[in-house]
Amino acid sequence: MSPGLSCEYPERPLRPEPIETCDVLVVGAGPAGLMLATLLTRFGIDVKVIDDRPTKTTTGRADGLQPKTIETFKQLRIAEPVLRRGVKIFDIAFWNSTRESSLRRTARQDHFPPIVDVLEPFILLVHQGMVESLFLDDMKERGVEVERNSSFESCKITEDSPYPVEASIADKAKDTQRKVKAKYVVGCDGAHSMVRKSMPGVVMEGENSDANWGVLDGEVESDFPDLWSKCAISSHNAGTILCIPRERNMTRLYIELAPAAGDVTPVAGTPNSSRGASKSEATREFVMQRAKEIMHPYSIDWVSIEWFGVYKIGQRVATSFSHKNRIFISGDAGHTHSPKAAQGMNVSIHDSLNLGWKLAAVLQGTAKPQLLDTYAEERRKIACDLIRFDHEHAKAFIKNDAKALAENFRTNIRFISGVGAVYGNNTLNLPSWTSTRLVPGELLIPARAVRYVDANPIDLQLDIPMLGQWRLYFLARDYYASKYFLDTIAEFITSPESSVLGRVSEISKCNTPPPKAESDAYAQPQRYTTTGRLFTPALITQTPQKEFELTDLSPMMQDARWTVYLDRLDQKTSPFRKWIGGEVREGETVLAVVRPDGYVGAIGKWVPEGVEECAKWLDGYFGGILNV
Repeated sequence: MSPGLSCEYPERPLRPEPIETCDVLVVGAGPAGLMLATLLTRFGIDVKVIDDRPTKTTTGRADGLQPKTIETFKQLRIAEPVLRRGVKIFDIAFWNSTRESSLRRTARQDHFPPIVDVLEPFILLVHQGMVESLFLDDMKERGVEVERNSSFESCKITEDSPYPVEASIADKAKDTQRKVKAKYVVGCDGAHSMVRKSMPGVVMEGENSDANWGVLDGEVESDFPDLWSKCAISSHNAGTILCIPRERNMTRLYIELAPAAGDVTPVAGTPNSSRGASKSEATREFVMQRAKEIMHPYSIDWVSIEWFGVYKIGQRVATSFSHKNRIFISGDAGHTHSPKAAQGMNVSIHDSLNLGWKLAAVLQGTAKPQLLDTYAEERRKIACDLIRFDHEHAKAFIKNDAKALAENFRTNIRFISGVGAVYGNNTLNLPSWTSTRLVPGELLIPARAVRYVDANPIDLQLDIPMLGQWRLYFLARDYYASKYFLDTIAEFITSPESSVLGRVSEISKCNTPPPKAESDAYAQPQRYTTTGRLFTPALITQTPQKEFELTDLSPMMQDARWTVYLDRLDQKTSPFRKWIGGEVREGETVLAVVRPDGYVGAIGKWVPEGVEECAKWLDGYFGGILNV
């Protein structure tokens, strides 16, 4: 080296990593996160999904789909795989022992009695990974996949336009960090949510129990006679089990691990479980032994075990589900409870359904940002309703109170099914001024009709697929007696010059179209978006099919021919009977406005000369929600 020369080179400035952007960052790829991501993807929203796990759920976790969740999957046209593979539970049995008598069946009843009006009166038992696969496959078909090994660390609101939320993400595989800027961040990251911890002032309120419970998934051999029914089994001296059949010949047992109430003789060669166990002491062998003691005199042995876990019961709710309507939480991030009533996955999925369509509407410019206020208001109410039910449900289990358990189950059966999740009055749910069986803030009641164009009998509440659009159901007993009203109001709501719906429909036509998927060739979504992506009109009439032609309808309903329905007057399924109840006189028209998530928003009954009043009513309702 020549004298005076240096080997030092000037430092080059490091190239900053490009900051990623998206409309919505979804943190967590469990059922809540994947439901939200699936909806947003279908609605054409730029969504990024991250999860700190390397793969989807493979064993254990949630396993029960309630009737309302099954209906939601049907509206999304993704239900068939789980309906084929799942186990359907139609009944529940209660078993008890006393000091005087050994374990015996004390009651058996339909899981969903006729007072619960549902299409599918059963719980569908499927593995959580199977549910996640439904969403993952749907997203992949539309070009979106989960970014795995990506751990959310924190986020903050910067007010930088147009992406005011900045999140820090750690790549666990590469041991690097990156920034993602989004318009909204949603934490679907479970009970220990890091997104929730990034929301100033938001904490979990409630209580945790000291009671430990074990859970075992596996194939068993047993002489217990009700192994293939859902069973609540209460031993007077050994504790309680909830027994649930699973797919692939498996059985799930939730096993109480509190100290046994009396003398319990352990099976030879197994640990004595008569005392309680801490979570660290509750080994698989300990839990299996306790199960044998509770089920005595019936035998139970495990051929194989797929999943084992221990948990504590706790009922807690977040003080808020949103921060400045920019950062949200959904699912277990907002509420925790016991798993024995099969509510967690179901309530979480419907948290995301409630939020998904609202985020999409605001991002697409069709709804006012204030619409997002209703998410925390509506879903926190449902979470609190869930906690109240679960507290009594878990208490009855812990006390081995068979009577209280059965009574609590009967009292809350509509809520358990999902159809009893009811919202209060707000801008979306107007108090009804006419007497019908449809109630704003509640779900559509199941009803059947015949589709005009192909004479197919269909379930009205499911026939129109979930595309993020409102539904306007016009019920006219005699179409021709209501023709003036129907034609005039159709002209009004499709006119950009006259109505809120008409103006905002024009906006919706300019939005980025949702990504196409191969399955769309079968679902044919364009049949239901003939007036744009904002709303789908539907006509239900008792006029016989042979007495009118599509050419007699307004241009709006001619275009929407796939949603013209005939009420065949079946006393058990008629929409006029089930939705309205009272008489609809000749010339009267009932108009039910149904939200994109299937909840009734508003309902009114009109005479032909009331068309101007109806127009003002519609403008008043939608003017408070849509971005005019």
